[in-house]
Amino acid sequence: MNVQPSRNPVLLIHGIWDTGAIFRPMARYLTDLGWAVYDLSLTPNNGDACLDTLAKQVADYVDQTFPPDTPFDLVGFSMGGLVARYYVQRLGGIRRVQRFITLSSPHNGTWVAYGSLRPGCMQMRPNHPFLQDLNRDIAMLDQINFTSIWTPIDAMIVPANSSLVSVGRSVKVWVSLHRDMVSDPKSLQAVAAALLEPVNVKTVQKNVQEA
Repeated sequence: MNVQPSRNPVLLIHGIWDTGAIFRPMARYLTDLGWAVYDLSLTPNNGDACLDTLAKQVADYVDQTFPPDTPFDLVGFSMGGLVARYYVQRLGGIRRVQRFITLSSPHNGTWVAYGSLRPGCMQMRPNHPFLQDLNRDIAMLDQINFTSIWTPIDAMIVPANSSLVSVGRSVKVWVSLHRDMVSDPKSLQAVAAALLEPVNVKTVQKNVQEA
């Protein structure tokens, strides 16, 4: 299907142990609906790198892929949601991103992260300074259209309601497996609906002024 000119390009950010290939079902689904879809593979993808380091890869990819005056929408899965948040909140992404969607991201940490001493995993522990720093000014996400999509039966995000935050919208979908959040029809439909949400008018004005 032809790309709809009124729709922003969409950048997909994967989670730990994954690559951009995990988004193939979502990329096909969104492409068929008229979006131009992009992804990148973060390296290393096993938690050996801090999440803020991975976020710099996102910033570099954005600079190399999209013209400076082109707004885009951002989707982050699991750890990728936190990497994307750091890009948005700390590396200037707030000036480029108009819609930001996270899928089963541990915004308040996950107890599963205690199973590893790798620095990127440790940053996903509840009350880790990395998360405390991002959550301290999470209100800035109100400047853009932010949606957290989550499932209450997620065995990787423990507790599952760690995906809930005080800003934006939360969308609950009943998906049984963590990895299926990027391929289950219920999740895909929720992502497409979030990408069709009206853009915050203040964000549009801000992007035009800073372009």
